[in-house]
Amino acid sequence: MPVLPGAEPFRHEGGEVGVLLCHGFTGSPQSLRPWAEYLAERGLTVSLPLLPGHGTRWEDMQATGWQDWYAEVERELRGLLERCTRVFVFGLSMGGTLTLRLAAKHGDAISGIVLVNPANKLHGLSPYALPVARHFVRTTKGIASDIAKPGSVEIGYDRVPLHSAHSMRVFFRMVDGELPQVTQPLLLLHSPRDHVVPPADSARVLSRVSSRDVTEILLEQSYHVATLDHDADRIFEESYAFIGRLAPSVGKEGTATGG
Repeated sequence: MPVLPGAEPFRHEGGEVGVLLCHGFTGSPQSLRPWAEYLAERGLTVSLPLLPGHGTRWEDMQATGWQDWYAEVERELRGLLERCTRVFVFGLSMGGTLTLRLAAKHGDAISGIVLVNPANKLHGLSPYALPVARHFVRTTKGIASDIAKPGSVEIGYDRVPLHSAHSMRVFFRMVDGELPQVTQPLLLLHSPRDHVVPPADSARVLSRVSSRDVTEILLEQSYHVATLDHDADRIFEESYAFIGRLAPSVGKEGTATGG
């Protein structure tokens, strides 16, 4: 099945500092493409993979689960670790959850993480019906394009396969138990007006991780897909400054660019 135009993965070979970016559930690399390009333009090595079952049609997603999505980002992480001296992981929404699991499992191999509106659980009563409902109902309405900025659109599915939603719920519960294993420096940016993931999820993450170097920033002008919203530039700038603080070679001629 061909990938939707704009939803393709993105990679850039840069210098010794690498960044892995993880997109969200039913979304695609398009939601993080401007962020990835911003980092690439500044000489970083960047990997923005397309999660299995995403970026084509929802029917393709139905056959995938959290193990497939996590395996993809872990494979990309291992590739970056082989060719970079410092590696950071960034994630949006469920991509933030994937980021947290990578951080919990890989420890000091990851120099720092940046989360934008990270998801921690499925809210409401419907998640409790998923184990049974997914056998009778294939999909529910989509969650893409929660964006305040006029004219900004996220490429995502208009339907959510319940089988995949159930798998994501299992994944959220598992990662919640692993949060105390997260020790890396952490930058968390979240939107008070998020119609997909409530601020409670960010608060939960902050309360359970073991990271001591923690920065929290509110994105007052944006909804869920803040990387395509009014606060996008702030996300890009703050994340680059975060890397620069932890990897001082970034931005200095002849190091970050590999020249």
